[in-house]
Amino acid sequence: MNILQINSSARSNGAFSTQLANVLATKLLNSHTGSTLVLRDLATNPHPVLDEATLAALITAAEARTAAQAASVARNDALIAEVQAADTLIIATPMYNFGITAQLKNWIDAIARAGVTFKYGTNGPEGLLIGKKVYVVLTRGGVHRGTTGDTIADYMRTVLGFLGMSQVEFIYAEGLNMGDEMQSKGISQAHSEIELAVA
Repeated sequence: MNILQINSSARSNGAFSTQLANVLATKLLNSHTGSTLVLRDLATNPHPVLDEATLAALITAAEARTAAQAASVARNDALIAEVQAADTLIIATPMYNFGITAQLKNWIDAIARAGVTFKYGTNGPEGLLIGKKVYVVLTRGGVHRGTTGDTIADYMRTVLGFLGMSQVEFIYAEGLNMGDEMQSKGISQAHSEIELAVA
């Protein structure tokens, strides 16, 4: 098993989402002999935002790109290659203001490329990143699971499915900013869900 772990918290250390993703990654590695792990920490190594210059580089023919444009496309190519090589993805995403982090959005914008990770055919869009298992570790200060405030699960399921990754499992840790008892309960629930996911 080739595992790709994406940490998207703005904090490089101490984030609950990162801690829980690490636990899941370790358990998967231990349960699959010979597995490998690639770690992409978007706090310590943030990806640039999708801007006009990046779009210009992507639509310019490879042979006509400037050195800066070629470097820009190569940064995105590296992220795409990591996903293509992975059998399993672990995406750690806290909730910031009812959405995913800017770091994670930049990563998604980088890997979603027409003709490479998805294509448009006669029947509409077709995802090309097929046959992958994705675990999304969701951490929140409040409790949003199963409510209209849980915008992240639907978004992640939609965007991952668009790219061909339809095997998506969510692991929740909620109530983390609602006092020690709620925090302990939320972390314990996440650990239980991790055990079930690995089993």
